[in-house]
Amino acid sequence: MRKKLLPLSLVVLLLITLGLTTACSPADTGTTEAPESPATEQPATPAPPSLAGHYVGYSWRGEADGGSFEESDQYVETILELDDDGIITDATMRFFVLMDGYWTTRQSGNAYLKADFSVEPVAAVPGDDYKRGTSMFTVYTADMMSFYAVAADDNGTVIVGMVDPVTRYLYESKFEADFDFSMPVGDVTIGSGLLIPTVRTSSGGLMKPASWDELADKNFFNIDIWSHVVNDMGILAEIDESSSIQEFLEAMGVEFADGVPQSKDASYGYFGLGGWAGNYDAIAQNLIGQDATQMTSLVDWSVSRYAGAVNDDNIFGVDVESGATRTVQNSIDGISGATVRISRESTSFQRALVDAGILSEDEVIIGRF
Repeated sequence: MRKKLLPLSLVVLLLITLGLTTACSPADTGTTEAPESPATEQPATPAPPSLAGHYVGYSWRGEADGGSFEESDQYVETILELDDDGIITDATMRFFVLMDGYWTTRQSGNAYLKADFSVEPVAAVPGDDYKRGTSMFTVYTADMMSFYAVAADDNGTVIVGMVDPVTRYLYESKFEADFDFSMPVGDVTIGSGLLIPTVRTSSGGLMKPASWDELADKNFFNIDIWSHVVNDMGILAEIDESSSIQEFLEAMGVEFADGVPQSKDASYGYFGLGGWAGNYDAIAQNLIGQDATQMTSLVDWSVSRYAGAVNDDNIFGVDVESGATRTVQNSIDGISGATVRISRESTSFQRALVDAGILSEDEVIIGRF
């Protein structure tokens, strides 16, 4: 019997198919390719919260004794503008005082002044039984720190009044037209009768003389070692005890012709740093550009003489250790730009930082008002 043979064309087709199948199969290498892992996304670091904003803080008289802000008749206000990072871009500090039922600021610089050439100045009685003397000037103003007044009449008589920063008395002088204006300022002493302390402008003076005899040889520029603030800067910066009376008066705006003072309406101003306005402006300028997250006080409370006067309730100046002080002040180099005592201003500044969320209230140190 004859076998049936596959057609040749079918055999060829089967061989080709088998070859293609073998060629397209993956090689058996004994390994398995790992699937690619999808890329892992890292979470973004959150940006720190912005500190940009307008923040306000207060300190007030009586708070160390538990008095409320609403009950106080004096307070310090600090206003800060911060950028996103807490850098101070603007700062304002104001001292408010309630006078005759109206609020005003100590640093307003406004004053009512009247000069009376017919008056002969008479010294006040100092000490515990203080009695006001007789003044050539009538002055109404919120505060007389660093205040001066001067006037010259048609006859060439000049009258001057200046508030001493140490005793806080208004010292007055009257110079007639025939006065020897070449006399050194240092010769115009209390004992000479040419420098007369007429009115106590504040009872808070650093020096509280019981008698003028103890200051008889003093002139306005050397009443105390702290008298340097009178002419360290400002209108009297070029005047000292060796300067002539004419130079002294010219610094305050009096003009001379042939050695005789010319008529001048009564005027006033503030010597040294410029009174409260000058001190508070200096604090503001010192703050601008500072990092509020780093500068958290106007006072360095780590200084031992300050730290030793801060009690467990964070109140300064009540319980004072030996060697510590009740006053934060540096009239020579200044503290945060100011030459006045500054602990209450620091409290107000810290409260503005509380408003900004930089400090907490229990970190605030309550200064002396």
